[in-house]
Amino acid sequence: MSDPIRFYSKAAAYQEPSNFAPFGFEDDAWSTVAHYFQAQKFPGPENAACREKIRAAKTPKQAKALGRTRAIAFRPDSDDLKESIMLGAAQEVRGDAPREMLLATGDRLLIEAPPFGSYWVREF
Repeated sequence: MSDPIRFYSKAAAYQEPSNFAPFGFEDDAWSTVAHYFQAQKFPGPENAACREKIRAAKTPKQAKALGRTRAIAFRPDSDDLKESIMLGAAQEVRGDAPREMLLATGDRLLIEAPPFGSYWVREF
């Protein structure tokens, strides 16, 4: 069996599966999956300004920080929906680079390996 591919950072090899990778979707309204994911914590018209601020964040790290605010209540079902939101967004990423990289991995196991926390550590 081939060695697994561990990914996390948008600056490392195999950055394409990272939610911080610079591949937009929904007609490029969202510059990264991280931007979209964080904004989905705040649904409804009353939170439109918050979602827009997250969407317009210059970096995924800034979007993540904005999405962790406690000034606005998260949607009550955010824990139940986070996996489906993240997977749905990841499936919408467009462009040749992510597709080509994934095809080039062959049968190697892809493992997200963040330096902190383990919730999102998944094998694909």
